[in-house]
Amino acid sequence: MFSHVMLGANDLEASKKFYDAILGVLGYEPGVFDEYGRVFYYTPKGILALTKPINGEAATHGNGTTLGLAARTPEIVDEWHKVGSENGGIPCEDPPGIRGNSERQLYLAYLRDPAGNKLCATHIVRK
Repeated sequence: MFSHVMLGANDLEASKKFYDAILGVLGYEPGVFDEYGRVFYYTPKGILALTKPINGEAATHGNGTTLGLAARTPEIVDEWHKVGSENGGIPCEDPPGIRGNSERQLYLAYLRDPAGNKLCATHIVRK
């Protein structure tokens, strides 16, 4: 469905450090800077990009916006949360764990990146 996701960042070096760490836990390569100073994470299914806003204003997070990242196991979700917290991420929401109802269960962990964007690592326990 999506070709790419681009997130605003005020400190691209701090954001790259954070995203290299959390995406590395999920099995992705470190990001690369382009000639405009943006950072790109290329995957076979899409691209995640980090940029300073082109209008010159500060990057801000979207209230109510969450970027979900798929994880293969609950243990990977826990490692993602730990590594992200150690690399500039700020834990938010409840601690990592199972959420859902009798029909669907997800193992989730939430962090805010250095620019305040909300991320969630997700493992589907039961559909």
